[in-house]
Amino acid sequence: MSEPPVPPRPRPATRVVRAGVPAPAQGMPFLPGPTFAAVYHAAGDPADTAYTYGRYHNPTWTQFEAALGDLEGGPAVTFASGMAAAAAVLGVVLRPGDVLVLPSDGYYTIRALVREHLAPAGVTVREIPTVSAVAGSVRGARLVWIESPVNPTLDVCDVSTIAAAARAAGALVAVDNTTATPLGQVPLALGADFSVASDTKALTGHGDLLLGHVAVRDAAWADTLRQWRTRTGAVPGPMEVWLAHRSLATLDVRLQRSCANAQTIAEFLRSHPAVQAVRYPGLADDPAHAIAARQMQCFGPVVSFTLADRAAAERFLAACRVVREATSFGGTHTTAERRARWGGDAVPPGFIRVSAGLEDAADLVEDLQQALAAA
Repeated sequence: MSEPPVPPRPRPATRVVRAGVPAPAQGMPFLPGPTFAAVYHAAGDPADTAYTYGRYHNPTWTQFEAALGDLEGGPAVTFASGMAAAAAVLGVVLRPGDVLVLPSDGYYTIRALVREHLAPAGVTVREIPTVSAVAGSVRGARLVWIESPVNPTLDVCDVSTIAAAARAAGALVAVDNTTATPLGQVPLALGADFSVASDTKALTGHGDLLLGHVAVRDAAWADTLRQWRTRTGAVPGPMEVWLAHRSLATLDVRLQRSCANAQTIAEFLRSHPAVQAVRYPGLADDPAHAIAARQMQCFGPVVSFTLADRAAAERFLAACRVVREATSFGGTHTTAERRARWGGDAVPPGFIRVSAGLEDAADLVEDLQQALAAA
C-alpha cells in the first residue's frame, strides 16, 4: 500500500495561527495555559523526566520555542528580553582575542554592552555603518553582527552576500531581526547562523511584555544557548511566554496593517514641505529599497523622518492627537518619538521615529497633517 501524500507546508499566515499548538485533544483548549512551576516532581534519575526545575525548562517555553522554530526555520531559545537574547549570543560565541564586526548605527544598548563589557575583556570590536557592511568587512572576524533594517535609521545590508563571505572566512553571522520579524525576513534562510529578536516589539505586538529569542541554524548552538540561559538566569516568566504565544496568532494580520500604514505614512511625509528627509525601505526611491525588496517579504512598521530642529520636533509631538509619544515600536498603537532625546544615535535633533500601528490610515494621516502644521 502506498504512503499517503505529505500535506503541503502551510503558508505563513496559517503557520502563525497553528505554530507550537499541540495536536487536538477532546475537551482541551487549543493553546494550554501557562505552567507556573519552580519545582516539578522529579524522583530518581533526572534524565527520566522532561522537567525538573524552573530555571532549566518549562512546558510553556517548549511550546513557544516550537512555534518560533517553525517560523524561523531552526531551533529557537526564548529569553527574558531582547537584550538577554543578544547578550547570550555574544557571550557564547566570543572569547578574548576574537574580532566582532558590529554596526556603528545599530541598536545603542548592544553597542554599549560591547564597548563597556566585551571590549575591556579582550574582544576586538570593529564598528562599521550598516551601508558599509559588505563582503570585505568580515575579514578576520569571529562574529559578524547585522541589524537590518537598522534601528532607527532604517538602512539595510545584503544579508546573503555577507553571510556567504563570512562562511568562506570562517566567521559566524548573527542578524538582529527585530524590526522585520520572521514573517518579514528569515535570516537563517538568507545564510545567517543566528536570528536574534526582541519579541517585545512587533512579534508579540501589544506592548505588554518583555521577551526575546534566538533561532539557530545549528542545533548545537541551541543547546549552548540554553545552558547559558540556565547559568545566567536570563529566563522568561511563563505568563509572558504564554502571552507571546497567544499574540503570535495575529502576527500576520497585524503586520499587514502596520506595514500598509507605514507605507501610507511614508508617502504622505515625503510630500510634506516641513519634512526634510524620510526613510522607509518600502519607498521605491529609498536607498535601501532594492536590497530590502530582494530579501524581505514586507518592509516593517517603522518610518523615520527629520524636521528642522529639536523645537519643531517637540512641537509636532505635543500636537499629535492619535499618534502617541512613546519609545519602542511594533505595537498596536501608532507611536512616535524624537530619538536624539536618548543620546547614543547619530541622528539630527529633529529626527523622529514613527512606529505605525493598527489605526485607520486616514486618521493617522490627518493627525500627522495637523501636527506638522502646528510644528
